[in-house]
Amino acid sequence: MSTLQLDGVSLHYEEAGRGIPVLLLHGLGSSGSDWEWVVPRLANGYRVVVPDARGHGRSGKPPGVYGVPLFSRDIAALCDALGLSRVHVVGLSMGGMMGFQLALDRPDLVRSLVIVNSGPEVVARTLRRKFEFATRRVLLRLLGPKGLAKVLAPRLFPKPEQAALRERVLTGISANDPDAYRRATLGLLGWSVMERLPDLRCPVLVVHSERDYTPLSAKQAYAGLLSDARLHVLTDSGHAAPLDQPGPLTDAVEDFLRAVDGAAPGGALGA
Repeated sequence: MSTLQLDGVSLHYEEAGRGIPVLLLHGLGSSGSDWEWVVPRLANGYRVVVPDARGHGRSGKPPGVYGVPLFSRDIAALCDALGLSRVHVVGLSMGGMMGFQLALDRPDLVRSLVIVNSGPEVVARTLRRKFEFATRRVLLRLLGPKGLAKVLAPRLFPKPEQAALRERVLTGISANDPDAYRRATLGLLGWSVMERLPDLRCPVLVVHSERDYTPLSAKQAYAGLLSDARLHVLTDSGHAAPLDQPGPLTDAVEDFLRAVDGAAPGGALGA
């Protein structure tokens, strides 16, 4: 494990393997531990870098307004400091949003993009979405991270045999600093890069889980705006795919990365 001091924040990150760099970005209220069952396989052929975003995990939690552009600038600064270029970026949920922002703002940095159960905006365009956003704000204010975790855990892992995963979510989200978690949550609401999608030129893999919060049709709609996109569906999976289906997810990611690189992952070393 390592910590890098950037302008205004310390970012914790972990590394494994060597080769073409792969950046794994986690979801809201979580940390790089989202990817612990994916990293060992990817590290067989890639240099895998797994950061904790500002306000999350073991990274710093400085005051101020948080949001996707800021999170992405932090990650870009981390890559620059580590000498990484032409990086494969894999993002779950909030991490997928960061991936979109990063690929659009720093196209020189991003080799390819894998978006897992995420999208290019968090905008309430329907009454249902407005209600969902309002409910999330109220629950967060009244219950805090610990109470919200009790609501989210059964939705993420509804099956009886997923008790250990539910407990993992309860422990992980409850450990969040309440103020940093609130600012991170509010920083996502209203974010959008939807109008910029035609400018995105790198190859994109969109991964959809059968039980994700948003429907397959939503992913199909935004994928249709991209110049080079393919879509993969994970069966028997919810929103937190790296935890409930790490093997099938890693299979899909590796197949995509090999196709992008045009060779087996171990065939090209260096950043």
